[in-house]
Amino acid sequence: MTMQIIDAQSPEAHSADLKAENIDKLKALFPELITEGPNGVAINQDVLKQLVGDATVTDAGEKYGLNWHGKRAARQLALTPSTGTLLPCPDESVDWDTTQNLMIEGDNLEVLKLLQKSYAGKVKLIYIDPPYNTGQDFIYPDNFQDNIKNYLEITGQSVAGIKTTTNNENSGRYHTDWLNMIYPRLVLARSLLSPDGAIFISIDDHEIHHLRSMVSEVFGEENFSATAIWEKADSPRNSARQFSEDHDYILIFSKDPEWTPDRLPRTEAANSIYSNPDNDPRGKWLPGDPYANKPYSKGKYTIAGPTGRTFSPPPGRYWRISEEKLRELDADGRIWWGPKGEARPSIKRYLTEVADLTPRTLWKKEDVGSNRTSKNELRSLFPESESFDTPKPTRLIERVLQLATSPKSGDIVLDFFAGSGTTGHATLSLNSADDGNRRFILVQLPEPIASGAFENIAEITKERLRRAGTKIKADNPMFSGDTGFRTFKLDTSNIRAWNPTPEDLTADLLAHQEHLIDGRGESDILYELLLKLGLDLCVPIEQQQIAGKTVHSIGGVLMACLTEQITRDQVEDLAQGIVAWHKAQAPASDSTCVFRDSAFADDIAKTNLAAILNQAGIKNVRSL
Repeated sequence: MTMQIIDAQSPEAHSADLKAENIDKLKALFPELITEGPNGVAINQDVLKQLVGDATVTDAGEKYGLNWHGKRAARQLALTPSTGTLLPCPDESVDWDTTQNLMIEGDNLEVLKLLQKSYAGKVKLIYIDPPYNTGQDFIYPDNFQDNIKNYLEITGQSVAGIKTTTNNENSGRYHTDWLNMIYPRLVLARSLLSPDGAIFISIDDHEIHHLRSMVSEVFGEENFSATAIWEKADSPRNSARQFSEDHDYILIFSKDPEWTPDRLPRTEAANSIYSNPDNDPRGKWLPGDPYANKPYSKGKYTIAGPTGRTFSPPPGRYWRISEEKLRELDADGRIWWGPKGEARPSIKRYLTEVADLTPRTLWKKEDVGSNRTSKNELRSLFPESESFDTPKPTRLIERVLQLATSPKSGDIVLDFFAGSGTTGHATLSLNSADDGNRRFILVQLPEPIASGAFENIAEITKERLRRAGTKIKADNPMFSGDTGFRTFKLDTSNIRAWNPTPEDLTADLLAHQEHLIDGRGESDILYELLLKLGLDLCVPIEQQQIAGKTVHSIGGVLMACLTEQITRDQVEDLAQGIVAWHKAQAPASDSTCVFRDSAFADDIAKTNLAAILNQAGIKNVRSL
């Protein structure tokens, strides 16, 4: 068996092809839908109409739903695979070798595409605080043809040809540009969410009506859970022309309509209404209403209290329990007749017997913090810097985490509009409070900053995570959990694309003999393999020296030798060493073994190595 080359056109060189996956799912359900079109496999729309009883919309101008110019292209953009990669940056990370957290610097659209193979269906919670489209938000155009080139130019990493702008209200595309930016990112986010996951999105009055319609389309109307109202202001803003805005919204959608949020632990304020005026040995209690509005067959009777005074339900109401049950509870000391025994009977509800709190949709600043809280938090972490715009308090995000994640489950939390890094900070903070092991993935564009100590917002994100982790360890010396993160940066693929120029084909052919981009190291290539083969970016990587060559292994599932030279007389020892290590690791699934194509002295060396590995059961042997 020959060794197959992974080039720029190979599936392994791209992120997940969501369009192809959708076609495969339809093919599995309805094989008769699949046909061949001018561009390959296609869906027969006439057959689809027959399968759904022809219940399709024919008047395109009167469809129900949110529509805008560019929606079709935005959907297409989400389905277009990325050819980029994420380059590891250990020097900008904390606890690289052990951490399970990720901080990714780059355009979140491309990053979301690159995460599909490794994290599809694995993210328990997505929280995002996207631009509110207030007219001052950072906007840049997505490029359908080459979004990574677009990103590198915008962020000054290549010759800049595109300027960043704000989305001014006077623009004729004010709403359209914002919708086209958000839509493909939500489509990709839904693919990453686990079946029991949920997404929480912060927004204000400018776009909440559009955003809710859009999320309903992407996630399904039946998966709408609630709109929480966050009281963000501590005091009125008297300079407001009409109303002083005291709140923002958090839209909550789930992946499945059966999803329910976790209950919240009881607070001191919730417990303070309980008392124990009669020194009941069962502890504090709250008097419960003995009457109900709904008719009850045994709910009409008159009962006498300790002083002989009689009680009956008022007109239109009924006793909540039968007379026999009420007397039984009274004998057990569970009925309160007032301090003098002359009040209506109340059923005691004991503090020790009540459940945790059902979450409410009004989130008060006293419970989750306000804008002032978050600015003070950042001032304490960055005393040398000016206040940042519109950060969220960590307690607000901790509330989200409490509702949608479990402490000991290793739940993954994703925020692809990370900003100053509040979601990462909150995850570390809550883990230290409940000894949890939640993981975070943050994505932030290196949006330039005009002045200050930092060049861009992504630098703030990373520095906040460093300082927050240090502070949490100092404040909680007994906490031994993960306070680190691995940093990655979006860039073009390590695999060189074939872009010939008619003027000098010979030079192009010679240059393309090496399929990998100059200047990229083994680590860069290795992590691209993890991404493109669908492995976790925090998975442990072992390495051994075999026949004088460095071989990397991820549990035996992926083995890679990316040395730059393999001679004929080295093939036997190298192959046998890889086989022995692979056998010792005993992976449960098929293994892939990858080499640098240009490393082989000749085709005979390459063929012999592939043959030895194949005979030992390693069938997927690839070269780059």
